[in-house]
Amino acid sequence: MVKLEKHEMHRIAPLFEGNNETLVWSCLQGCMGHAWVDNLEAPKCAQILIADICFFAGDSRIPEARLLVRNIPDFFKKSCIYVVPENVAWGALIEQEYENRFIRFERYAFKKEKDVFDRDKLKAFVQSLPEEYDLAPIDERLYELTFAEAWSSDLCPNFQSWEDYQKRGLGFVVLHKGRIVCGASSYTVYNEGIEIEIDTQEDYRRKGLATACAARLILECLDRGLYPSWDAANTISVALAEKLGYHMDKPYFAYEIDRTK
Repeated sequence: MVKLEKHEMHRIAPLFEGNNETLVWSCLQGCMGHAWVDNLEAPKCAQILIADICFFAGDSRIPEARLLVRNIPDFFKKSCIYVVPENVAWGALIEQEYENRFIRFERYAFKKEKDVFDRDKLKAFVQSLPEEYDLAPIDERLYELTFAEAWSSDLCPNFQSWEDYQKRGLGFVVLHKGRIVCGASSYTVYNEGIEIEIDTQEDYRRKGLATACAARLILECLDRGLYPSWDAANTISVALAEKLGYHMDKPYFAYEIDRTK
């Protein structure tokens, strides 16, 4: 296996041709993430790791593909890693390598449509936020506060620092009595936009907070010429995305690998 440098990412771009995941684009563009390949000069299979998600593409039948599936780098410290296979053959290989250690689940991809958002509708969602809540852009203090509780820790974790987030990231939070109770932020970034992360503290769900917060982030992206990409982990996220104007592309399967077993 060969770990690619940022300037070498173009070598695996053909293997991921047609992939519509912005996390993959982010790595190929050298914005975030890491990549490995079986052979630098004539790559046949490749692995991308960005945040806590792995993507595989290419020929799953060669021995190097199995090595890539086994590859969880030493710097990755989380107890679980999520894996998205290119096809059923890669899925079968993942299941073989991580027998009794995986959960297979369904996610939902959404179309990347730039002109489908109704700005007036989004503004109405923002204005519908109940009076007892405040909506604020993520500044340095709020950035640090997102790491204080487990439920909000996925809002900004993939940036090196506040300075990095300030330069490349974008997000808003809902505050209740000064405390963060909901957030919408850039989970990752790529040249043309962001991948949205939405989280709400459990006691504050079903109050319209995520709708207002996400709508505000989408409007800000549109104003800046960025695309606010959405990928859903469950049907609740699907319903929210469709409410905001997105259209589903297709469901796909992924794996949660338990590294503690």
